[in-house]
Amino acid sequence: MNIDDKTETLTFDDIVIENEKKDKKRFYLRILPLLLIPFLFVLTIISTHSTRLIIIPINYVIYILLSLFIYLLIMGFFLIKKKDKKKNKTKKKKKLGKILFTTFIIIYVIGASMFLFLLYGPYDKFRVWFISTSMSTMSHSYLCKWFYSDEEINKILNKNYIVEVNEDTDTDLIDMKENKYENEYDKQILQRNKDQDYKIIELEVNGQKAYLAAIYDPSMVKVAVSTSVGYKGQYATKMASDHKALLATNGGGFANAPGDTTGGRPTGVTISNGKVITDNTYSSDAQSGGLIGMTYDNKLVLIKNATASKAKSMNVRDGVTWGPFLIVNGKKSFIKGNGGWGYAARTAIGQRSDGIILLLVVDSNSTRTKGASMVDLTEIMSNYGALNAANLDGGTSSVMVLPKKEALNYISTCDKDYCYINDPVDSALRHQTRGIASTIIVTK
Repeated sequence: MNIDDKTETLTFDDIVIENEKKDKKRFYLRILPLLLIPFLFVLTIISTHSTRLIIIPINYVIYILLSLFIYLLIMGFFLIKKKDKKKNKTKKKKKLGKILFTTFIIIYVIGASMFLFLLYGPYDKFRVWFISTSMSTMSHSYLCKWFYSDEEINKILNKNYIVEVNEDTDTDLIDMKENKYENEYDKQILQRNKDQDYKIIELEVNGQKAYLAAIYDPSMVKVAVSTSVGYKGQYATKMASDHKALLATNGGGFANAPGDTTGGRPTGVTISNGKVITDNTYSSDAQSGGLIGMTYDNKLVLIKNATASKAKSMNVRDGVTWGPFLIVNGKKSFIKGNGGWGYAARTAIGQRSDGIILLLVVDSNSTRTKGASMVDLTEIMSNYGALNAANLDGGTSSVMVLPKKEALNYISTCDKDYCYINDPVDSALRHQTRGIASTIIVTK
């Protein structure tokens, strides 16, 4: 018998199985490392800057895996023999698949590199925005702590902060007398019909829409609170409807009551129509701001370290707590960088020397990367003649509300009788607002 007859003949199925084994080996030794190395590299870089997202024991696991997959990638390129080029040329689908996969890998690597570049690159514009915006919110400060150490966070915050004017509000500076037009801003405010209770001026701030309401009778400016204050917040449209308001914005800061996320517990001192609603020391904004109040003689007062008794002694009839204070007695707060609050949807209140109240709402965009900084709020309030001005709560809370019939000229979202004329964006990037504890209402 010829020895050649003993040679085992490979069937077609055997060849297919053998090729499948090679493909699997190629996947594990080349493709899988290509996918995982950029991801592990990103985690490695993040872990060198902060231990909050990736705790220390996990660091070592990541280092080991990164080293292993780099080794496997080298093995994949040098130990696996290339297939016959002629055969590959005839397989157009496989070639197209390789092109698509290579394109995906390139985009994937570029994306990972850009992500690291934004977080840790030589240009700090994104870093400043990310840290200052995250650290100024009640519930999202953990985000920047995932990627940056306390030292890096403090370095940015030390370059972006606000120093408020250290003075009590001098109400004698508010004389309630109308002035002649001193500039174009005065003209926008003062030019009105005699029977007009308020006027809304549309602005643009950093490419975002903003609305400045001038309230001509300051006695109409009051504070309304949720009917379940201390437990659950309400939508601004509901509070406006309950009080038949001509106009309303969101008010002061608030916290969530235990087991609830609707923001029903106001921070600090809250007073509505002379009644003390809250008198607590809790505040997420303890380092700046204070009571933002309207007195019985209809003057806006800004009070540091306020208590209910102190507010009463200063004749306050309505007030909420938040900040920072932007302008006191005509003097602007010192603001370094963006003020340390980043950019977001904002609400602010101010009063001119002629008594006119200014209520400002600035929108943010869908990705919540734009909006107003404390610099922007201060500049707008100063331009329109505010003698005293303060930042109110912002973010998803920032709203301006009108009765439905008055909101027809604006792009708006409406409840039964009232509409939001601005465009709030919540934490899930939905175009909607949230329940809040207090509102600034304009009512006769």
